[in-house]
Amino acid sequence: MPDTEEQPEAWLLDMDGVLIHEEVALPGAEEFIGRLQEQKQEFLVLTNNSIYTRRDLSARLSDVGLNVQEEQIWTSAVATAQFLSNQVPNASAYVIGEAGLKTALHKVGYTLTDTNPDFVVLGESRTYSFQNITRAVQLIDQGARFVATNPDATGPSPEGPLPATGSVAALLTEATGKEPYFVGKPNPVMIRSGLNRIGAHSASTAMVGDRMDTDVVAGIEAGLTTYLVLTGSTDRDELTRFAYRPEDVVDSIAELIEYI
Repeated sequence: MPDTEEQPEAWLLDMDGVLIHEEVALPGAEEFIGRLQEQKQEFLVLTNNSIYTRRDLSARLSDVGLNVQEEQIWTSAVATAQFLSNQVPNASAYVIGEAGLKTALHKVGYTLTDTNPDFVVLGESRTYSFQNITRAVQLIDQGARFVATNPDATGPSPEGPLPATGSVAALLTEATGKEPYFVGKPNPVMIRSGLNRIGAHSASTAMVGDRMDTDVVAGIEAGLTTYLVLTGSTDRDELTRFAYRPEDVVDSIAELIEYI
C-alpha cells in the first residue's frame, strides 16, 4: 500500500472489464465505488463505448448494484462532442452512431445533417449500414473533416467480437485516403477532458483499466498513476509485449480498495 501522501486523490475507472462484465458486477466493484463515495473522493467512470447516453449507462450500472450518477460517467461520445465544440462551436456533423453520440452532439449545439456538414463523426453502432458508410465517403471526399470517437477495432459480445468504430474508420480511410482524428482512449485528450470535468490533477489521479493499449497507455501519456486489472481484456503473460508498464497489476479492483 502506498504512503498516505502518495495515495490518489481522484480516480478514473474504465467500465467494461474493470467494474462490470456482461451485465455482472466484477469482484470488488461495489465495495470500491462505495469506498470512494464514503471518502468523498472524486471519480469518473470512463468508456470508449459511444452507443449509450450517460443516463443509460448509469441505469445499467445501477442494475448490477453500482451507484454511479450520470455526471460521474465520461464517454468517448461526450468527449468527442466537447472536443468538437471547443474546436468549432455550433457547427454541423453527419453522424454514424447511436443515441449516445447524437445526444452528446445535440447538447453542445451541433446540427446533425447529411448536407454539406462541417464534420463526419463516426461512432460505434450495432447497425452500420452500407448506405450510411457510402454517404460518409462522399461527404469526406467533398471536404468534411473526419473525426471518430475511438479506435477500438472490435467490441465484445456474448457470441464473440463485433466490428467496432476502428474497423469502420479503416474502411472509410481506405475509401477516401483520409485518416480520422480519434478522440477516445488511448488519446490523452479524453483523459484530460475527464480530469477537467472533475477538477482533478494528473499528478494525484489514478487510472484503472483492463487494456494496456488503451487504458494504461492513455493514463501514462496523461501523467496519471496507472493500474491494470486482469478481469478484462489483458492476461498477465501479455504484459511483456508492451514497452511500458503500469504502476501495478492486480487480479481485480478489489485489491485497490486499500489505496482509497
